[in-house]
Amino acid sequence: MRSRLHPVIALVAGLALTACATAPETEREAANARAPFGSTYTPRPSTPTLIRNATVFDGKGAELANADVLMRDGRIVAVGQNLSADGATVVDGAGRFVTPGIIDAHSHLGVYPSPGIQATSDGNEITQPNTAEVWAEHSVWPQDPGFQRAVAGGVTTLHVLPGSANLFGGRGVTLRPVLGARTVQEMKFPDAPQSLKMACGENPARVYGSRNQSPATGMGNVAGYRQAFANAQRYARRLRNAEAGRGDPPDRDLEMETLAGVLNGDIILQWHCYRADEMANAIEVSREFDFEIAAFHHAVEAYKIADLLNEEGICAAMWADWWGFKIEAYDGIRENIPFVHASGGCAIVHSDSEVGIQRLNQEAAKALADGRRAGVEISRAEAWTWLSRNPARALHIDDETGTLEPGRRADVVVWSADPLSSYAVAERVYIDGALIYDRSRINDRPSDFELGQSYRESMQ
Repeated sequence: MRSRLHPVIALVAGLALTACATAPETEREAANARAPFGSTYTPRPSTPTLIRNATVFDGKGAELANADVLMRDGRIVAVGQNLSADGATVVDGAGRFVTPGIIDAHSHLGVYPSPGIQATSDGNEITQPNTAEVWAEHSVWPQDPGFQRAVAGGVTTLHVLPGSANLFGGRGVTLRPVLGARTVQEMKFPDAPQSLKMACGENPARVYGSRNQSPATGMGNVAGYRQAFANAQRYARRLRNAEAGRGDPPDRDLEMETLAGVLNGDIILQWHCYRADEMANAIEVSREFDFEIAAFHHAVEAYKIADLLNEEGICAAMWADWWGFKIEAYDGIRENIPFVHASGGCAIVHSDSEVGIQRLNQEAAKALADGRRAGVEISRAEAWTWLSRNPARALHIDDETGTLEPGRRADVVVWSADPLSSYAVAERVYIDGALIYDRSRINDRPSDFELGQSYRESMQ
């Protein structure tokens, strides 16, 4: 992974604070010590566990028959046949399937929680076209019942983003669906980079054009991106000069901090964009200002420029079959995901829905079936990469999760049947090796919010 310490924050902190008497042991510890709103996530206690004789999708595209998965101390130890339990609890996987946990690269859980009413709609700061200064995590409601539902669907990690009304919507955050968390910091995936959510197309043009302000057109959108990044370049240059002793730093500007973080690579860019031509324009902007795009989201016309996305190393986070609901989404096809995959690109199945996140395995199954009908031969284990390895790559956490490689976090799901079947359900969900969900024992355990409502109803 890249360094997680935002240099802008580091410089401002360094100018404002005196040095500590004892320095942290590593650069990463130093970064975490200074980072505002840092992760306080702590894995739940786990016991060594061996899942034996299951069909395993390793998350890298391989399917292993009659295989074992050994977890210890929150990590994957080994995947293979006839592994020694060596004191581990043995789970019979005969007839079951084992996969890496699902990673949803585009979620609004917590910022648009259930119940979905105006009072809980907290994901869009629709006050100006550039709200890069806001952070989605500051709107996340940890009691959202959707987190429990997501876990029951096999989700072990999710990326929560602001909405798409603005050119620059704000920072996104990668979370663990920690049930019973009191603060969002308890849910933050340790050391995962923040993202910047940007949007192209109809949304910002419609929102601000209706107010008779810019942007009102596609050309207004692109002009807004370019001017903002030009401003951020000047801001970053003044900070570098101040660090080198050439002048004073600029006044702290939270909006510019975020954009400067994108320019220097510490904040990854997730870009809401539907049409192929607009994605190509976005790539031109990234070239002009020399930053990377981690993924285009929704990307219903990604199949038209799959070669360009592959060349640029940009992932496409897509729906299986949502298209046609507005003009910019009109030219989508059901084969979008498999066509991007077949080109050698980084295809991702995302939800953008509090309901869809509960059934992402079925969304991947639909895309797989559509691809096969079009003559694209993709194995079911390859299709699982759309739900684990590839979203982990887009979120820059693929060295920690997304596959069942030894040393990775033990984010594991045991399915009752082939997970690309509508009959399959997640029977067991492990996060960092801890059994978080057991379908045989837990029946929709309520969130703290739901528990309170149930108590009130019982008293009536």
